[in-house]
Amino acid sequence: MTRSGIVEGVNAVLVERPAPRAQTDRRAVGIRLLVALGSVVSLTVLAWFVLRTGVGQRWDDGAMTTVVAGRDTRLTVLSLLGRVSIGTIVVVATVCVLLALAQGRLAAAAAALVVLAGANVTTQVLKHGVLERVDGYVQAPNSFPSGHTTVVAAGVAALLLVAPRVLTPLVAFAGSAAITLTACSTIVAGWHRPADVVGSVLVALAWAAFAALVTGGARRRVPGCWLGALTGAGVGLLALVAIGVRPAYGWSGFAEAAVVLGSIALAVGVLVALMGLVVPRART
Repeated sequence: MTRSGIVEGVNAVLVERPAPRAQTDRRAVGIRLLVALGSVVSLTVLAWFVLRTGVGQRWDDGAMTTVVAGRDTRLTVLSLLGRVSIGTIVVVATVCVLLALAQGRLAAAAAALVVLAGANVTTQVLKHGVLERVDGYVQAPNSFPSGHTTVVAAGVAALLLVAPRVLTPLVAFAGSAAITLTACSTIVAGWHRPADVVGSVLVALAWAAFAALVTGGARRRVPGCWLGALTGAGVGLLALVAIGVRPAYGWSGFAEAAVVLGSIALAVGVLVALMGLVVPRART
């Protein structure tokens, strides 16, 4: 081969090599944008349905009353919810920063803090300053979205942003279990309806997707993330049963309670898996 042929071959390799990376970047941007906008649209439609329509109010309120708990179980649930506070946000923020700095990922640390702050502020603004439950089937103050569930969901999203690639399935598993347990506990305690807790996870997912969209970075596939998220949600449900949560009407209400709690767990599992899908991921 002549010298000019070798030079042309090297130049061809150098020119063509970046192409797959650019294609991957465009795909990552598209997926993140789709998830972000889908979360906002889903949140808007859900809020309209359960706050502005009589059918939505009846379904949401009825679903809340399908599960009950005895006195000891309610005390356990309330004790669990009492641990979810501003202190939880501070602890999660500290862990996120330390994890990100240990990997030299300053952008990920900033993104995690933005998600933690943004999701929790958004929930409070929506609940107390924007959304309002119209007079209808249920005459009660607005409780959409759930503040307690947002704290946990935003924490999980932030941890997924900074977690090393090898730990992502574990974070998805533990996070999904924690969100499911917290979300369903607020329902058992009578604090929130199912739509309130699903709306909270949508808020956290929207912020995670937008943060990933702004910071950029590779979106590497992590085997086991979907399985971990869905399995974790199931474990959260089993934990509720273990502490004494039961159908409101005995075995005759088992199907209704199973549908409500199962739907919440499924929604949480899918939304946590989507968090793991969109966040930038380090190679390790």
